[in-house]
Amino acid sequence: MAASSNSSLSGSSVSSDAEEYQPPIWKSYLYQLQQEAPRPKRIICPGEVENRPKYYGREFHGIISREQADELLGGVEGAYILRESQRQPGCYTLALRFGNQTLNYRLFYDGKHFVGEKRFESIHDLVTDGLITLYIETKASEYISKMTTNPIYEHIGYATLLREKVSRRLSRSKNESRKTSVTNEEHTAVEKISSLVRRAALTHNDNHFNYEKTHNFKVHTFRGPHWCEYCANFMWGLIAQGVRCSDCGLNVHKQCSKHVPNDCQPDLKRIKKVYCCDLTTLVKAHNTQRPMVVDICIREIEARGLKSEGLYRVSGFTEHIEDVKMAFDRDGEKADISANIYPDINIITGALKLYFRDLPIPVITYDTYPKFIEAAKISSADERLEAVHDVLMLLPPAHYETLRYLMIHLKKVTMNEKDNFMNAENLGIVFGPTLMRSPEDSTLTTLHDMRYQKLIVQILIENEDVLF
Repeated sequence: MAASSNSSLSGSSVSSDAEEYQPPIWKSYLYQLQQEAPRPKRIICPGEVENRPKYYGREFHGIISREQADELLGGVEGAYILRESQRQPGCYTLALRFGNQTLNYRLFYDGKHFVGEKRFESIHDLVTDGLITLYIETKASEYISKMTTNPIYEHIGYATLLREKVSRRLSRSKNESRKTSVTNEEHTAVEKISSLVRRAALTHNDNHFNYEKTHNFKVHTFRGPHWCEYCANFMWGLIAQGVRCSDCGLNVHKQCSKHVPNDCQPDLKRIKKVYCCDLTTLVKAHNTQRPMVVDICIREIEARGLKSEGLYRVSGFTEHIEDVKMAFDRDGEKADISANIYPDINIITGALKLYFRDLPIPVITYDTYPKFIEAAKISSADERLEAVHDVLMLLPPAHYETLRYLMIHLKKVTMNEKDNFMNAENLGIVFGPTLMRSPEDSTLTTLHDMRYQKLIVQILIENEDVLF
């Protein structure tokens, strides 16, 4: 990774702006230590062992004592055997020679071999990874403990500089007729820059909405050498060397992930769906104030449906609603939901409600849900309104903006009540359980809270000009 990130920037196809970028210095100390780590040496049992588990090989020596295991290993660094415990038959131990002593680990198998959290296809891989970890943690424990103190992530002046240059070039391309050639040039230049800087360059453009978003880190196995994009140190081990953000692709050590700021900028290539996608993730990926599903559906409803009787209460055909959902998932903002394709406006209202129901975290988040319910129980109308306003301020920005926009729209719906017969209370009945879900998965709680859910949405609609 270190070599390729340096060499790729020297090519003649990279623009002059990109050439001014100075790549980070990937720190090689831990990589060198991994190369120096002892290699595993399997000590084979000379004879056949009865009752040998089928998932162990000839490194299994049957029921032997710790002392016998120590003798078999012969003081050879990296040597290992497997044995069955004398005290607990049916329990298996990995005996491993490291640091001039024999270490014994309880060994487990559930389709893969493991001692701790990591699971391996083979005992050889488990031992290889274990020796690397033991060696690095022995030689560099102090270094590792200080690894996060001076991260490159917090000193990315080069990223800011490049971001401004890329942004200037992109805005120039809007005003000039060289669309295809410029776009291809920008793509080539940016793609050749390390992923950390690429993300920094993409986080800024003319209509960027600065919503804070946490990274969605998941344990990841990296093929080939990889360096942490937070501290610039090597990510050691054979498997599960670190974590990757599944939304933006940031690669960091597990311990470094705790220090990364909430600045995830999702990559559209990684966002596979529109429905069932976290709300903030979707708006960050599309660089919009609100989910484009909400904007497009509301625009269509207000253009041709505000006077439709039973708007939002009357259901459209389920299969047609599913078609709209698939159109958004497939085509994004290019989805066609016009009257030519879906003449029944109830299909569009159904698709909008389904979007809200499918959110993994509701518009009114699980964290704020109990506070809204408590606010709804306040008997004094003025105090209740004040409490609702206070809780609204706790919503994540993208959730708040989406709710605000929806309430403005629903207020317009109530202004056409004489035609559509939908007042704030009716809409509260429809949207209460759509926008709010109890964090407790209890039918009894849901039934008990329904009247409060309805009341909250009703209050939000009736007082949208005051609350937002």
